[in-house]
Amino acid sequence: MKLPIYMDNHSTTPVDPSVLEAMLPYFTNKFGNAASRSHPFGWEAEEAVEKSRVQIGKLIGSGHKEIIFTSGATESTNIALKGTAEMTCEKGNHIITQVTEHKATLDSAKYLEKHGCQVTYLPVDQNGMVDPLDVEKAITPKTILITIMHANNEVGTIQPIGEIGKIAKKHGVLFHVDAAQTLGRLAISVDQMGIDILSVSGHKIYGPKGIGALYVRRTNPRVRLSPIVHGGGHERGIRSGTLNVPAIVGFGQACELASSLMDEESRRITELRDRLMKGIMGALPDVFLNGHPSLRLCGNLNLSFAYVEGEALMMGLNDIAVSSGSACTSASLEPSYVLRSMGKPEELAHTSIRFGLGRFNTEEEVQFVITRVVETVTKLREMSPLYEMAKQGIDLKSVQWDVPH
Repeated sequence: MKLPIYMDNHSTTPVDPSVLEAMLPYFTNKFGNAASRSHPFGWEAEEAVEKSRVQIGKLIGSGHKEIIFTSGATESTNIALKGTAEMTCEKGNHIITQVTEHKATLDSAKYLEKHGCQVTYLPVDQNGMVDPLDVEKAITPKTILITIMHANNEVGTIQPIGEIGKIAKKHGVLFHVDAAQTLGRLAISVDQMGIDILSVSGHKIYGPKGIGALYVRRTNPRVRLSPIVHGGGHERGIRSGTLNVPAIVGFGQACELASSLMDEESRRITELRDRLMKGIMGALPDVFLNGHPSLRLCGNLNLSFAYVEGEALMMGLNDIAVSSGSACTSASLEPSYVLRSMGKPEELAHTSIRFGLGRFNTEEEVQFVITRVVETVTKLREMSPLYEMAKQGIDLKSVQWDVPH
């Protein structure tokens, strides 16, 4: 077993060796531009790109012509929201989302609010789940888009996407789903789930960074999006720019792998995750699970350790890579907006750690992490006067603290 141990697979994953192997020729002797239609170098690159479209489409149940390549799920989501808003502004200007979405969605929505759109931010329950009935009630004649993530990047809660998709179809509203965390981890069928636009990323499924895709439905209905990057009219005019052929090949290979490994891998990672959870919660009191107890990503374990500051705990676990909150906002010391939106008290939100298990984690690593977490939390609590007071039965909320003037 090598240290440090990597358990932050929701923020990124290592490139699978077979993915790297597939990519390497496209850096050297197969270096053509996929848009060069006049010679074999370009034809070879274009053929590789089209193969990857097929591989990605197979994983989500779409046609290969419905796959648009981007730099990642963040760009895909920006195109989905801004492109829909601009293209359908004559029909309406209302978008529905929910409060625990990734910042790519929330910040795009805030941008659109500044440019004349109205956005409804639906609440979630204590498990981080949005109610499909709330989605339906929020729809107005001006609603042009519903955008809900498939599973939360912090707490792993899986949203009822199929139910929301039926509601969107019933009302003739486009439905966008951010599936960055679920591609290759959960079965996705864009037709069965009623999804019109889907954002995915390569680096979450053991592919390279800097490559993503946007599924854009071509029939029933045909979705049209305004571009937010202009240039040579690549990718059906939706996303201009020379295609990153090596990364696209890697993304396709990662999807091919995920297609064959997903069921077995999900079972194995779920077992490791449950072992980690039982090992920690069985040995330590006052540890709380965040997110839905069963409808959650297989590798996600988000725990709050009462009376222990999350940042101090992460520093204590310096030979284990974990995160507090999501990687995109972990530079901030503010408590997680996801946990606060779920009604978690601020003091517990500050103590949360996200463990993200993946393809290359082992039973030996899980056992090591259990031991280290139990040791570190116990040590930090021994140093905490708050924990001492709580053990004595003092209600910390009722304490009047003397604050010096």
